Amino acid sequence: MSEQPLRILGLSGEYRPTSKSGMMVNHALDIASNEGAEIFFWDCNEKPLPFVGEDGCWDNANVKEFQALASSCDAFMICSPEYHGTMSGVMKNTFDWLYDKHVGGKAFGLMCTLGGIENSNTLNHMRIMLRWLHAWPVPEQLAVGHVKEAFGEDGNLLHDATKDRLEKLVHSVLNTAQLLKSNS
Repeated sequence: MSEQPLRILGLSGEYRPTSKSGMMVNHALDIASNEGAEIFFWDCNEKPLPFVGEDGCWDNANVKEFQALASSCDAFMICSPEYHGTMSGVMKNTFDWLYDKHVGGKAFGLMCTLGGIENSNTLNHMRIMLRWLHAWPVPEQLAVGHVKEAFGEDGNLLHDATKDRLEKLVHSVLNTAQLLKSNS
């Protein structure tokens, strides 16, 4: 019996997959796909998630679809821009819809984009949030500072060091997800 491929869900803390965070997630998903993973990207522009507490939000079709997809995935690649020293509201709202039953015991790769210099504020805040959800963020992480200069006109990453760190991050997520899946 052949083993099912790992299912990886990409989440961006910005609307549209063409945003800088969306591009980072999609680069990570491409690496995972090349390693045989089945990949998914949740586009909050096409399928917005309401704010928790809005009228009718608990029965929202996008929320139900999102939670079902998250539950079916083995690992996650996430990237948020850093706004005012922390993750974006889009990223936080996305995770407000996830619970331990959706992501607990699953591997996460953390990335952030910054307009200025690299730091770990957003990565640390996402790590804390995921700990409360009983998820497993891998030790490797990636902060991309001066993000407007990080991509070429073709959308590809320009710096070899960033590409190398991204590959190591994705491979760590895949290896961790496989271990967690084997032990569940």
